[in-house]
Amino acid sequence: QVQLVESGGGLVQAGGSLRLSCAASGRTSRWYFMGWFRQAPGKEREFVGGILWSGGTYHADSVKGRFTISRDNAKNMVFLQMNSLKPEDTAVYYCAAGPEYISRSHYDYRYWGQGTQVTVSS
Repeated sequence: QVQLVESGGGLVQAGGSLRLSCAASGRTSRWYFMGWFRQAPGKEREFVGGILWSGGTYHADSVKGRFTISRDNAKNMVFLQMNSLKPEDTAVYYCAAGPEYISRSHYDYRYWGQGTQVTVSS
């Protein structure tokens, strides 16, 4: 089993920044692709971006140039730096792990954190 705990969410004005953290513990694997997803009320869970153990990153078009994913393998942590936030970025953000391949589909992820709320005011 793998446990994931997100932190860093909150309320921010449009144009502001937040940094989310995800701490992984348990039977973590260097082969797992780590992803960030978000879900707004009444909407499907949406891929935000993901990162390989090697540091290679993939971002959704909606956040490219504004959000950056990084990881600290020694500390088993993954980060999501969010800049130039917009009201439409408001959602619960989830950290996820599990596929041993690059995936943008939430169905492929075995492990999920509890989520952290991000609210962007206009």
